[in-house]
Amino acid sequence: MASSSDVTQDAQDAQRAFRSALSMFATGVAVITAPRATGAPIGITVASFNSVSLDPPLILFSVDRRCLSLEDLQQTSTYAVNVLSHHQQHVSNRFSKPNSSKWDGIEFSTGGCDANVLLPEALAIFECEPYAQHDGGDHVIFVGRVVRHVVRSDSEPLIFFGGKYRTLTADDAVCA
Repeated sequence: MASSSDVTQDAQDAQRAFRSALSMFATGVAVITAPRATGAPIGITVASFNSVSLDPPLILFSVDRRCLSLEDLQQTSTYAVNVLSHHQQHVSNRFSKPNSSKWDGIEFSTGGCDANVLLPEALAIFECEPYAQHDGGDHVIFVGRVVRHVVRSDSEPLIFFGGKYRTLTADDAVCA
């Protein structure tokens, strides 16, 4: 008969194997930002961003239920998805950890929709109003209605694949 610690270890091994399999899907990296009623703005790194609908324009991302900013994000009337460029790995690292000083030294602007918080060096920014939230197991899935977006085409995206940051190379071929 398996002991409780064996079952726990098996569950942890299964989660690690699942995470490893998921890491084979290359994703862009984005930081979700939002104003907060008091204190520093919200800033959370996510790799779970994608489009949902063109009409209406909807996007989605998910946030771990253990995230300290989750409750504030669930209550905000606006947020932005800042798609990071290849030179913003330090920004991704900064916002991926719970830290009271994560905004120290990070440039941002306010404006756009309801004084949204924007990262000016981002490759693309999608300003959103909350559309829906859904249970996603150990995450909350946020669906946002895009009310404004801007794109910088003079840079390359920051990519996450196989548990590491990656960038596109000039040798990347376009498949037809």
